[in-house]
Amino acid sequence: MEKNCHRRRRLVLLPCPFQGHINAMLQLGTILHARGFSITIVHAEFNSPDPSNHPNFNFLPIPDGLSEADISSGDPVSILWRINANCRSHLRECLSQMMTAPAREGPDDGDIACIIYDEFMYFSEAVANSLKLPSIILTTMSAATFLARTALIQLVADGQLPFQDSVLQDSVPELYPLRYKDLPIPLFGICDTFSKLVLEAYKIRTSSAIIWNTMDCLEPSSLSHIKHQFQVPILPLGPMHKFAPASSSSLWKEDTSCMEWLGKQTKHSVIYVSLGSIASMDEKQLAELAWGLASSQQPFLWVIRPGSVHGSEWIEILPEGFKENIGDRGCIVTWALQKEVLAHSAVGGFLSHCGWNSTLESISEGIPMICRPYFGDQRVNARYVSHVWKVGLELENEMERGEIKRAVRRVMVEKEGEAMRERAKNLKENIELCIKEDGSSNNALNRLVEMIMS
Repeated sequence: MEKNCHRRRRLVLLPCPFQGHINAMLQLGTILHARGFSITIVHAEFNSPDPSNHPNFNFLPIPDGLSEADISSGDPVSILWRINANCRSHLRECLSQMMTAPAREGPDDGDIACIIYDEFMYFSEAVANSLKLPSIILTTMSAATFLARTALIQLVADGQLPFQDSVLQDSVPELYPLRYKDLPIPLFGICDTFSKLVLEAYKIRTSSAIIWNTMDCLEPSSLSHIKHQFQVPILPLGPMHKFAPASSSSLWKEDTSCMEWLGKQTKHSVIYVSLGSIASMDEKQLAELAWGLASSQQPFLWVIRPGSVHGSEWIEILPEGFKENIGDRGCIVTWALQKEVLAHSAVGGFLSHCGWNSTLESISEGIPMICRPYFGDQRVNARYVSHVWKVGLELENEMERGEIKRAVRRVMVEKEGEAMRERAKNLKENIELCIKEDGSSNNALNRLVEMIMS
């Protein structure tokens, strides 16, 4: 009876249109759908999620006003600023139509109970207020990154950027173990738009709560600091992919052939390599990474996106003789089923850009990491992986084959890697406790459902 009541309550979710943000929002939708709510995803036309991956959801695109020049710039900050400027009236029109449409019979119809929006889609809150709808914020990054970004904006306001080379290795006061070089500077550097975007995103105006894709067991001190900072409930209910294991929200077509290849490898022998959906490298860096993997003598599964090297179609720019050198020891795909890959017994390490989703997915499976961060929160996550949780190491220099070879050997075959794997295993066990009944994340989820229903 209670579940049917929930089914009549509609939630409207607004994801930020980048892969990591889409992942988390659609996972949240899957979790709440399982709790009996009907889910409508209102999304920008840019980077639209694939509705076929979520047949139980309604998907409603709204015009985002982005030009070809906006999109081709590849600048997430500029794109998000324009979306927030362009989408308010379109969202209001969309929600008004949903609220006034004649009632239809069916389990997925009903009044809008709540708007849940990604923090970087903050225009949603004003629209929700104007329509007298409650709203809740979803934050898709770590709690440590939130604090680091807050500190970064203050440093910008104080005129302390750009940082002098002499301070890059210095610790940031009250943000141990972060150094100035670890602060989450965006892909195209600091600009006025970035500061304004973050300040707008971090204002808690009238939203009822903040959902966080993290766990009390992983970031206790950072979450405690944030809970004292805000007057609204903070609900850490991560890792959300563990509550919603079947959901897929990839913007890329996933190649499943690598799973058969993994099945032929020995336990913990494979290093999985994936540097995310945005970062790119030049041909020299790709060659250094290729030869570093080859000379490590470890089997590897490597994700190379089409266009991940500027101007390339796919792997035609791999160095001459590389494929002959590795033979069957390497498997290269355009995109992988990452959660399934990391859960596979053959995988023993993850060379990653350290986006927050990838970091959560790795530690949730007890997989130690080699961190190669590029920008933004990746630097914060890499520092925590290597210096707080101590389940990985960071590549801080230029891509160089010898350093890559040594890092792979350290993690995969040396005693240092064994110790990392043991700590990662302990973290995995703690995370599993968080999502069980009476675990902290499960309790936060129950509190969220009660809050929406009230």
